[in-house]
Amino acid sequence: MSNLRFQSVEAAATRKNASLKVETKKATEIYGKNVFSIAKMKEYLPKNSYKELAQAIEEGSAISRDLAEHISQAMKSWSLSNGATHYTHWFQPLTGSTAEKHDAFFEPDDNGEAIEKFTADALVQQEPDASSFPNGGIRNTFEARGYTAWDSSSPAFLYETGSGKTLCIPTVFVSYTGEALDYKAPLLKAVSAIDKASTDVAQYFDKQITKVNASLGIEQEYFLVDLSLYNARPDLQLTGRTLFGHMSAKGQQLDDHYFGAIPERVLAFMVDLENEALKLGIPLKTRHNEVAPSQFECAPMYEEMNLAIDHNQLLQNLMDQVALRHHFKVLLHEKPYSGVNGSGKHNNWSLITNTGVNLLSPGKTPKTNLMFLTFFVNIIKAVYEHADLLRASIASASNDHRLGANEAPPAIISIFLGSQLDDLLEEVESARVAKKVKSEANLWHGIPKVPELRLDNTDRNRTSPFAFTGNKFEFRAVGSSANSALPMTVLNVIVANQLIEFKIEVDKQIKKGIKKDLALLNVVRKYIKDSKSIRFEGNGYSEEWEKEAEARGLSNIKSTPKALDVYVKEETIQLFEKLGIYTKRESEARHEILLENFYKKLQIEARVIEEIVNNQIAPACLIYQNELIKNVQGLKELGLGKEAYSSQWNFLERISFHVNTVLEKAEEMRKERKKANQIEDMREKSIAYDEIVKPYFDDIRYHVNKLEKIVDDQKWPLPKLRELLFIS
Repeated sequence: MSNLRFQSVEAAATRKNASLKVETKKATEIYGKNVFSIAKMKEYLPKNSYKELAQAIEEGSAISRDLAEHISQAMKSWSLSNGATHYTHWFQPLTGSTAEKHDAFFEPDDNGEAIEKFTADALVQQEPDASSFPNGGIRNTFEARGYTAWDSSSPAFLYETGSGKTLCIPTVFVSYTGEALDYKAPLLKAVSAIDKASTDVAQYFDKQITKVNASLGIEQEYFLVDLSLYNARPDLQLTGRTLFGHMSAKGQQLDDHYFGAIPERVLAFMVDLENEALKLGIPLKTRHNEVAPSQFECAPMYEEMNLAIDHNQLLQNLMDQVALRHHFKVLLHEKPYSGVNGSGKHNNWSLITNTGVNLLSPGKTPKTNLMFLTFFVNIIKAVYEHADLLRASIASASNDHRLGANEAPPAIISIFLGSQLDDLLEEVESARVAKKVKSEANLWHGIPKVPELRLDNTDRNRTSPFAFTGNKFEFRAVGSSANSALPMTVLNVIVANQLIEFKIEVDKQIKKGIKKDLALLNVVRKYIKDSKSIRFEGNGYSEEWEKEAEARGLSNIKSTPKALDVYVKEETIQLFEKLGIYTKRESEARHEILLENFYKKLQIEARVIEEIVNNQIAPACLIYQNELIKNVQGLKELGLGKEAYSSQWNFLERISFHVNTVLEKAEEMRKERKKANQIEDMREKSIAYDEIVKPYFDDIRYHVNKLEKIVDDQKWPLPKLRELLFIS
């Protein structure tokens, strides 16, 4: 094992940057090259078909079979002309990653001749079976078929590898009985719900607003590790994080990696990634070093939400592919290394009208200010009412390691607005408005106008999980490996529901004869008061905040199994059913799937820890003990007294104690894991892993660290143990 370590380090250290240089290409020349975009559809489709398709995409209406046939032929022509040989329905099952089954365009005809065929049936729907995907009990053996259905709002694209090109068609994935088995189908329903609810409220202010799009920009943090070093670490390969390891003397203490000069080899990877992403229509805009050593970030421009999430899922696939060309491995685990920052996926969310107005941008007139305040305060109220559901949407085994650490928000959901807007809401809440309003001027008498915001007047509290950042809300608690579809589905649903309730309250007041603007302001002021406890401007890491949050009635759910319970609460099931997002069966299935994913990840980690302890750490320590024993025996044979070998004897005793303890703890953990496995209820099983098995991890790591400390404390060179442990 020590030889493997030295070989890996040598391979990483001798990578030649020169051979990894990538040609920088002009973005305007390659952007969307491999996407069957609207412009390409116009080129390949008959004029009438193109108009019908453009209208269907704009309105979100169904596409006729005849139009689908025209599109399939156009898509086939474009794909074949660009070198594609296969096509696939590209979908997002509940594993959290993407899935695909490739079919060739090639088919033999009745005469035995080769033809290239792609029909409307192949475009619109396929039956990939996919019976082994997580389903939470939805799919029985006799109804195990799953169906993929084309999502026409997300353009098809060509995915290129060294083995050729494949036409990828974004799709939803549903069961034989119609339940959603993916992340995209519920997201599309949530996007539709926020569109309708937002449009209904926006029409109080502007009748020309007929559509509202949820906009999203996803910042993606990640680590890079040399491929040879990655391959030498079974824990990193099997769990995505290092379960054992020696802290470097220099980590991120000096903050010198953050925004520093990008290493040449990493920059070559980034340029290559950007080129490939641009070809696929992913508008990557930003790249930089992050805080932790070997941690980086890329971020795209804002896009319509469904497309932004498709692009982020595609980007993760692309990162893996491109990294291999540069002998890197991309780590998307939220906390791959202990002692340094983990990675998140900040979701920047806003609402944009068909008239080009960002509903989260403060205006310059009383009317536009009131519209901003209406949406702004409704979002705050939605998060206040459904904080636990928002917390559940970002819960995972890997994100539990990150939340509440020095680089990530805590598990307590709160909202940061910045002092300017916080003061503004206080003024709006406390101001008096006459009950009889004769003019707009009277309405705003005593009510402060929303000032024009500069971006640097917000976004100053990095400890907040949900922060207003100028013209958008940034949901920072989302983990780097997550599919953003889940938290964004939840966010859109709770805001849509809140806007529906807001409109009901406003309409009731209007029916009583209260003028519209005053009715709007009355309800806004009520919501400001009701949701005040969710607003927090201070340090989210402090113990004082935990106590204050408890006094405010805010939840602090630190573990995933308990966070996920909210999915099966009656009020949550009713909320999803009300807006047509999930049926009760689908809500319960997702709860089951997420719990199962949690405990299985901990189960894998427990097994890997046990294997490393028994097959690597203990043998290494025993080998080292034998060397010390030989040393002691040699000194004795020379006739030297005990004082000559007291240090070695001390090391022997300390090593023996910690090795025995590690082996005992590993065996105890194995027994506890067996007990937990016998529990049938998925919730109880997950809690057992969380509360019984997981604590053994820290115990074992503690004693392994003590073994390392023994080596560090020695005054004379004894490198063998660390070499054999392979944990530096």
